[in-house]
Amino acid sequence: MTGAPGATGTVGLTGLVKRYGATVALDGVTLSIVPGEFFTLLGPSGCGKTTTLRCVAGFVVPDAGRVAINGADVTGVPPHRRQVGMVFQHYALFPHRTVAQNVAFGLRMQRVPKAEIARRVGEALALVQLPAYGARYPSQLSGGEQQRVALARALVTRPSVLLLDEPLGALDKKLRDHMKIELKRLQREVGITTIYVTHDQEEALTMSDRIAVMHRGRVEQVAPPRGLYEAPATAFVASFIGNINLLSGRAAGANMVACRGATVAAAGAAPAGATVAVALRPERVRLDSADPLDTVLTMTVAHVVYQGETVRYVLTSEAGLELQAVELGEVRFTAGAKVRAGWTAADARILQEESR
Repeated sequence: MTGAPGATGTVGLTGLVKRYGATVALDGVTLSIVPGEFFTLLGPSGCGKTTTLRCVAGFVVPDAGRVAINGADVTGVPPHRRQVGMVFQHYALFPHRTVAQNVAFGLRMQRVPKAEIARRVGEALALVQLPAYGARYPSQLSGGEQQRVALARALVTRPSVLLLDEPLGALDKKLRDHMKIELKRLQREVGITTIYVTHDQEEALTMSDRIAVMHRGRVEQVAPPRGLYEAPATAFVASFIGNINLLSGRAAGANMVACRGATVAAAGAAPAGATVAVALRPERVRLDSADPLDTVLTMTVAHVVYQGETVRYVLTSEAGLELQAVELGEVRFTAGAKVRAGWTAADARILQEESR
C-alpha cells in the first residue's frame, strides 16, 4: 500500500493494572512489541488479553501503568489520536453504507480531500484483493470478504499499529484456515506492527512472530511459537500450548523425578523433594524403540485413537501412571498390548507444579 507506515510502530506496556470491582483483569502487565512484529496475546477467556488490547487502543484506561506508542506516553490519549487501527471479531461494518463508503469512513473523519480518499480506498481494496467490490453492501459479502473490508478500513488511515480482536472467530474452520494465511501475508506485505488477540493456540502458532501467554491477568511467558511449544516456562503454558503429558511427582536429584512408582528423566532441576510436573509432548514418546533412551517404562495400551495421519495411544502403568503417545502412520499396537514407552531427558522438562 503506497504510503503505508511500514515497520514503524513500537508498543510498550509497563505495569498495567485494571480492576473491575473485586475482579483484577490486569495484574502488572508489561510487554514490549517491536516495529513490524506480529505479536499475539493468547489465553483462555477472562485472562486479560482483550483488556490489554483495549488499553492499547484507548478504549480502556488502566488504573495503573503506562501505554506508549512510538515512544510517546498515550495512556490518557483518546483512541482517535493514537494512530492505531482496530478490527473487531464481528467487523462492525455499517450495513447501510457500501464497501467503499465503509473503508472511507475514517478518512472522511480526518477531512482528507475527496480525490485522496478515492485513491487510498482503491489502494486498500486492492491490497485485500477486493478491487471490484466498492459498490457492494456488507450484506452481499461472505464472512471472509467482510473481514477483508474491515481490514481495509483499518489500514486505509495508515496507522502505526494494527489491533485485531479475535477477527477469525466468526468464520467456519475452512475459511478460518485460509484467512490465517491471507492475514499473515497481508501483514508481511504492509509491514505494520500488529497485535492479535485469540484463544486459539493453532492460530497463534501459525501466525505469530512472538506470543504472550496470559493467565489470570498476568503474562506467563513471552516467546516465539517454537520456544513456547518446546520450552514452556510454566505448567500452565505447557498445558495450554498443544497436547502434552503432565506427570506429577517429586524431584529426585538432577534431571530425575519420582512419579507413581517410577523414576523418570527430564531436563531441568528443582530442590530434592519439591512437588513438580514433568512436561512431555506425546510425539516425543517412543514406543518399542531400539534407540538409547533415558527413561523406559513398561505400559499397557488402554485406548487407540486413529486420527488419519496420526495414531494416538493412551498408555497406563500398573502403578496408575497415564501417558499419551502419538505416532505417524499405521496402527502398530492394539488395546491390551504391552509396550515399552521411553524418551530422552532432553525430550521432557521439569516444571514447578505450583505454577499451574
